Amino acid sequence: MRNFDLTPLYRSSIGFDRVAGLLDSLSRNEQSQPSYPPYNIELTGEDHYRISMAVAGFDRAELNIEVNQNNLTVSGNKGTDDKSRTYLHQGIAARNFERRFQLADHVRVESAAVENGLLHVDLVRELPEAIKPRTIDIADGVKRVAVERDSDQKQSVEAA
Repeated sequence: MRNFDLTPLYRSSIGFDRVAGLLDSLSRNEQSQPSYPPYNIELTGEDHYRISMAVAGFDRAELNIEVNQNNLTVSGNKGTDDKSRTYLHQGIAARNFERRFQLADHVRVESAAVENGLLHVDLVRELPEAIKPRTIDIADGVKRVAVERDSDQKQSVEAA
């Protein structure tokens, strides 16, 4: 079991209170996650990602993708086969699965498609204008005070 000491982070950072809980939940989820189906996560652009999962044997109707807050859940429910088959070797897994992914803030699912036995889920990170970097103008020491007149017009008055 891994334990992280986040004390230095708390000394120099503000607003990262939930980081410890997030790291703890990620380590717990990683240990309990099954390895089926295999998947890749790739960076396709500056703020674009793609999750590709091997879902051979699953029809589109048997796959489900759900986003709830910052959790992406991909599941497959294989219907019962009406034909009774006798396999000499069965190497293609056709079992139900559920795979969960923790999404970062401001990451949304853009699209999903099945192609050549792979389920591709495209993600994009969109930062709101409020958190994008911006330049703050620095005043020259003269305060500007808004003064209201009787005629409901505002006039800018310099004050020292």
